[in-house]
Amino acid sequence: MSKACILVVDDRPDIRLSASFVLEDNGYQVLEAESPYQAKEIIQDSKVDLILLDMNYSLDTTSGDEGLDFLSWLAKAAGNIPAVAMTAWSNVELAVKAMQLGAGDFLEKPWKNQRLLQVIEHQLTLTGLKVQNQKLQQRLEPEKSDDYVWRSPCMQELMRQIESVAQTDVTILLTGDNGTGKSQLAKYIHQLSNVQSGPFISVNMGAISENLFESEMFGHTKGAFTDAKSNRIGRFELAKDGTLFLDEIANIPLSQQAKLLRVLESGEYEVLGSSQTQQTNIRLVSASNGDFSKLIANEEFREDLFYRLNTLEFRVPSLREREQDIIPLAQHFVKTAAGKYQKPAINISTDAQQALLEYHWPGNIRELSHLMERAVLLTRHDELQLSDLHLNTQTAAGALPMMTLEQAERKLIKQALAANDNHIAKAAALLGLTKSSMYRRLEKYPDLQS
Repeated sequence: MSKACILVVDDRPDIRLSASFVLEDNGYQVLEAESPYQAKEIIQDSKVDLILLDMNYSLDTTSGDEGLDFLSWLAKAAGNIPAVAMTAWSNVELAVKAMQLGAGDFLEKPWKNQRLLQVIEHQLTLTGLKVQNQKLQQRLEPEKSDDYVWRSPCMQELMRQIESVAQTDVTILLTGDNGTGKSQLAKYIHQLSNVQSGPFISVNMGAISENLFESEMFGHTKGAFTDAKSNRIGRFELAKDGTLFLDEIANIPLSQQAKLLRVLESGEYEVLGSSQTQQTNIRLVSASNGDFSKLIANEEFREDLFYRLNTLEFRVPSLREREQDIIPLAQHFVKTAAGKYQKPAINISTDAQQALLEYHWPGNIRELSHLMERAVLLTRHDELQLSDLHLNTQTAAGALPMMTLEQAERKLIKQALAANDNHIAKAAALLGLTKSSMYRRLEKYPDLQS
């Protein structure tokens, strides 16, 4: 692996040549510039890890003003690149000014080679630690995955599909109602992926204001705008060599969608306040509960961006489509909450389980999780009763709780059988079915015959 790239900025060719010999002999790559103006062009076009900067040029040979002007520019345009100031004149005041403007250290010419190498190595190490610290401060580590195993066929099939593509770098879009667990699935994809050792960075796109979009996603340099008091690392850089999860992706303002599209197409972006192009290397997963066909028809979402996001699209079923998972999930959440609040093991009564099965779950898994946690906190028993759940079973007058046709059919058959002591002929008559039609449905739902 090659060492860092050092840009030597000096108007004397012999100084640049001397520095190049020392640095290249020690494995560094070297670029040369004869003026601050030329150095700016190189920085904008090339990756530079450190700058050796002479402070005096053609305007005068003692003030250091040209070098100071360059340091001021560097702090705004590429503040993450460390600079070491150099001068042939021993000038404490100039050294102090250079350090105040961002120079990491100061060398007097002619330098000693060992001192030059030590200063460079030290500055590169400090910069690496500084960037890493910024990332750690801004990064939200993903929660550990739980050990729940899905029971419902629709979720088992979804998990099989996801597991078959998780190790590829294909872009994935997760759709479905709010609260169905899309963010947890995104983390699961990351944990199965080839970038699992990298970071998992989650961004709620609906919570980013339009005027801060570029700063949040691509980062900014100090002074890039009025409130930019320090450098900020963007989410694309934070997620480098890992997974970037864009939640609520449909909420991106139309004016910002082109900027995101450009990054996804080219893999390139610029930090706000800097003209230096950065390369991105991420696994992208997105999620939304939006109706993209409607959004695109209403010109609220770019069609070309949608096709960049949904190379593979997976719909996450609502909780009412996962009846076999309702009770196991409830028990899982009860166990988790009991452990969290240091309570003894708590069971769920038969009446409470029946109520959970009959509830329509508009808030999906999120609602179930919150409800069970609240019940664990408030109960005084070692078994949750129906009264502990405080389920809102009221629906609008004349309205039915939303569910699939299959769920409605199962529920009606179950109720008809219960009302007739499991007498199949009477239950069929109650539902307006023939006896043979009822038997066909019972073959379809064998668990209802018990």
